Amino acid sequence: MVERGEAEWVRLARAGDARAFEMLVTSYERVVYATASRMLGNAEDARDVTQTVFVKAWQALDSFDPMHRFFSWIYRITVNESLNMIRARRPSAPVDDALPAGGAAPDDDVHASELREAMRAAMLELSDDYRQVIVLRHGMNHSYQEIARMIGVPEKTVKSRLYTARQLLAQALRRRGVTA
Repeated sequence: MVERGEAEWVRLARAGDARAFEMLVTSYERVVYATASRMLGNAEDARDVTQTVFVKAWQALDSFDPMHRFFSWIYRITVNESLNMIRARRPSAPVDDALPAGGAAPDDDVHASELREAMRAAMLELSDDYRQVIVLRHGMNHSYQEIARMIGVPEKTVKSRLYTARQLLAQALRRRGVTA
């Protein structure tokens, strides 16, 4: 959605137009779900968070500052709700997403599944701040500048967190027998 259209939908939704809010939901539900899924590592939890995010956004729409992008606001709600769910379910964090079937040999499928599971478990070991920057940079391909704006920290803090997160992730993967 172009930003000009987004601003109009937000203005109408803030005035009580449920159809305008529905357009915002349609525009952002995939990115909200993807963010939650990457942070949580669980499809069912990601669906729950996605629903909660849009309910909270509708309820708090009057608090949205139209001087900012709606995406940044909804993203922040998504991260907060994902972090709340992570805190609520600790210490266990089951992860279950199937790898799409392909033409790979069974051994390749097993290896890919083990690698994916090791990566998810290692990601869940990271603190929320570190996991967040990894997801935004490598999972969603945002620039350092975009990430800084989204999470409200200086760009150099993003770079520092990302460096440390990569180091910690590599250590966690090595503990699981995964090497480069």
